[in-house]
Amino acid sequence: MHDQNFKNLILDYPVQALEFFAGEEAGSDLSEARIVPVRQEQLMERLGERFRELDTPLLVEWSDGRREAILFVVEEETKTSEFSIYRLARYCLDLAELMGTDRVVPVVIFLRTGDQRSYLRLGSDSCAYMEFRYLMCKLKSLPSVRYYDSDNIVARLNLPNMAYPPEDRLEMYLAAQTGLARLETSPEKQRKYADFIDFYADLSEEEVIRYRDSYLSEKGEIMGLVSVLKEEGRQEGRQEGRQEGRQEGRQEGRQEGRQEGRQEGSYSTYFNLIQNMKKKNLSDKDIAILINLDIDIVKKIMNKEQVDIPLHLLDQDK
Repeated sequence: MHDQNFKNLILDYPVQALEFFAGEEAGSDLSEARIVPVRQEQLMERLGERFRELDTPLLVEWSDGRREAILFVVEEETKTSEFSIYRLARYCLDLAELMGTDRVVPVVIFLRTGDQRSYLRLGSDSCAYMEFRYLMCKLKSLPSVRYYDSDNIVARLNLPNMAYPPEDRLEMYLAAQTGLARLETSPEKQRKYADFIDFYADLSEEEVIRYRDSYLSEKGEIMGLVSVLKEEGRQEGRQEGRQEGRQEGRQEGRQEGRQEGRQEGSYSTYFNLIQNMKKKNLSDKDIAILINLDIDIVKKIMNKEQVDIPLHLLDQDK
């Protein structure tokens, strides 16, 4: 389960994954490179039983030749006690031979705490005939608070896997979900990685209740918040619009009533939500991103100024 979760994460966000898990080797120009996952079928055919599906080899190439291509071998290790530096060394040697390159960077992500061997030396007292080491990312050794405001989505999604005091658990969870909402625009991936956060945060029922009471409106989770707000506004608007439309008996009345009702319903719900988030010290920018409103509109709603909620927000997902 864990290995597949991290494999998906790395393949969905290869640049951010390498920058976070292998920053000292990734460099600052990965966004300009071509990152190609090495095909499992090819590895299985050539390496046979030596191939491990848990590993994620990524070939990084620069079309302008600024850097030589380099192969990152990323492995997630759930149980530190099961990690074998010999197995990793063999796999890297196999890949190097298969790909015809000596430019290989092994990276191991340790999900749990524990001791592991970080250096392998084969040789005698007088000479080392083979040496092997790898980059390691020990998630439980990283203080989550350091990454609360990170622009790297892989770091934000892994906040639950880092170290944090128990009393900061809900704040950490909010920072992870806020980062997902801010840094990922695809609704499909938002849903996918909201589940990733929930899986590793593993909030208790009591914590979920406290989280909703402290950080959210009366209903909805942070990733479903916008759709909940839209639906509430649409339902209130449709009801008032139909009533006014029937009373006036004119199409114009129905249309205007629907829009006016939706505006009023959405304004009220947005106002309550914004007030609740401000109490929890969220910035105006974060609030605007989370609820998909212009920051100027957010400020006007906070000041109880009359504004028109953009119709595309009311009509979206209709």
